[in-house]
Amino acid sequence: MKTPRLSPQTLRVLERFIQQPAAWRYGYELSRETGLKSGTLYPILMRLAKYSLLETKWVTTEDGVPPRHTYRLTPSGAELVRAKFAESRATLKSRRPAFSGGRA
Repeated sequence: MKTPRLSPQTLRVLERFIQQPAAWRYGYELSRETGLKSGTLYPILMRLAKYSLLETKWVTTEDGVPPRHTYRLTPSGAELVRAKFAESRATLKSRRPAFSGGRA
């Protein structure tokens, strides 16, 4: 499966989704949680949806209030996120700490 480039900002968004992979999330909510501005966040969400890592739907909340776009991870998206985070944890574990003893 071809995947999009996973920038640090994209990983930050995916990290929020993997905490509750079946939950539908609003863009505004994700913006507050990640600290990303809409000009950064929404292109990420659209790219993840294009690669079928997120599914999207419109939700009508109240009469007179415009529908809101919501997002959630697809099973393949959750699989990719878990693999990427496992890979990064393995990389961190394999790094050896710098020698801190002795004189400089």
